[in-house]
Amino acid sequence: MSWDPPGREGGFRWPAGPPESEARASEPGSGLRGLSLFDAALPGGSTETAVAVSTLAQSIRHIIERSVKPLWVRGEIIDFKAHRNGHWYFSLRDRAAQLRCVVWADDQRRIRTAVEDGMAVVVYGQVTVYAVRGDMQLRVTAIEPTGDGLLRRALERTLEALRRDGLLAPERKRPLPRLPRCLAVVTSPDGAALHDILAVARRRAPSLRIVVVASKVQGDGAPEDLCSAFGRLARWGKADVVIVGRGGGAKEDLSAFNDERVARAVAACLVPTISAVGHEIDTTMCDLVADVRAPTPSAAAESAVPLWADEEQRLRLAAAQLAGAATRCVQASGSRLGRACDMTLRGAMRSTERRRSRLDAAAGRLDALSPLATLARGFAVARGAGGRALTATADFAAGMPFDLTIRDGTVGAVATSVVPDAPAVQP
Repeated sequence: MSWDPPGREGGFRWPAGPPESEARASEPGSGLRGLSLFDAALPGGSTETAVAVSTLAQSIRHIIERSVKPLWVRGEIIDFKAHRNGHWYFSLRDRAAQLRCVVWADDQRRIRTAVEDGMAVVVYGQVTVYAVRGDMQLRVTAIEPTGDGLLRRALERTLEALRRDGLLAPERKRPLPRLPRCLAVVTSPDGAALHDILAVARRRAPSLRIVVVASKVQGDGAPEDLCSAFGRLARWGKADVVIVGRGGGAKEDLSAFNDERVARAVAACLVPTISAVGHEIDTTMCDLVADVRAPTPSAAAESAVPLWADEEQRLRLAAAQLAGAATRCVQASGSRLGRACDMTLRGAMRSTERRRSRLDAAAGRLDALSPLATLARGFAVARGAGGRALTATADFAAGMPFDLTIRDGTVGAVATSVVPDAPAVQP
């Protein structure tokens, strides 16, 4: 019996086989006797010779690397992430399985292909074990694209269908309400996203009504559950704005929000919607059709809920501005009214003076034409019976009585004689 350290050829080295009695003890139904399959003195053969987790993980890594030589593997890239440490991490999948992959920073200079989610590729690498977590992974050193993967093709079909129906058009985006009375949140009731939204909304507007429409956000049945949540929300019809989303996760975890049915349910919502799915770098179909896209659930709550202290300050400022404007308006109106009164008074005085002048002139003309004025200058008017004016000698007869109207009264008179003027001599 012997033990070879990890990294050297051999790993665990056991005898050629256990004793026959111990082999029988390992048969099904042998009970606890199966624990004595190997010699207790061997590493891991008993509690006293138990091996460390790191030792076992390193040994498994050594066995796998010896057993599986570097090879080309075909699949579709999902959950790609360029880490800040310089390494690339992603998973390679087909219809039945998936495998974690890593590309070390030093190996990336030999890769000329731009890597992203949804690519169908063949990769060359070594199957190994990441001992820290005990995960099997493929250490990739070469990547060759072979076309679009299933995920990318599905997303492109969904995107084209939504664009064809006008659901991505900027002009259909609606503004958020300034002062919402009720906020609806479509998400998982157990997720951190809901906690973040509630914390921000209650801090900004303590008396705002918040209604949680519970739904699955990942896994089997999540798209149907999200569509059902929007259906219940539409039937209720009392929300002013809706936040739909979830916290961060792998690309596969966000797949429900790339479902065409969910995107159409968001677009058909009767009130403005805010999509907050995943991290800032994640973009889903729901983000594209929603009225507003927020990078995080907390940012969505800040967009949906105004800070009431700011609104109160804004209202106070608006009230002060309105009062000042009203005062200025009244003062300006008073000034205009005073000027109008002065102008009206002066106009009336000028009009009165003009009319008085015209009246005086007319009175003068009438006075000049008045018979009384003539009488005042010493003339008299003879009137016969009935008040008829006697203006010629032919109107008189000797002994005829008549009245003589003078300046200050009437004098009765009798014509004693009537002498007409001599006719004028014609030249």
